Amino acid sequence: MNNRKYCLTCDLKEDPKLIEAYKELHKNVWPEVLKSIKDSGIENMEIYNLGNRLFMIIEVNASFSFEAKAELDANNPKVQEWESLMWEFQQKLPMAKEGEKWLLLEEIFKL
Repeated sequence: MNNRKYCLTCDLKEDPKLIEAYKELHKNVWPEVLKSIKDSGIENMEIYNLGNRLFMIIEVNASFSFEAKAELDANNPKVQEWESLMWEFQQKLPMAKEGEKWLLLEEIFKL
């Protein structure tokens, strides 16, 4: 098996109502968005929340690359609409560059 796992983080705006609305939207992610995730080579995705912090785990197959995923997303109007909607809830981390949202975490320990 050639699967890899990545962990990413992002922050939500510090507003309990927005955080709850964000969670509600993720109970029914748009089918086009789910298809684009799977088409990119992501085989499993989980998002966890604590306060305004989000933590995402993705498991990907050999065909996946962050560059190819970004290109697919940029050329998919429905994904762009979803991402614009998500920016209403999300905020960039202090160390993020302009336009960056989800940042890759560095693995520092594994048992």
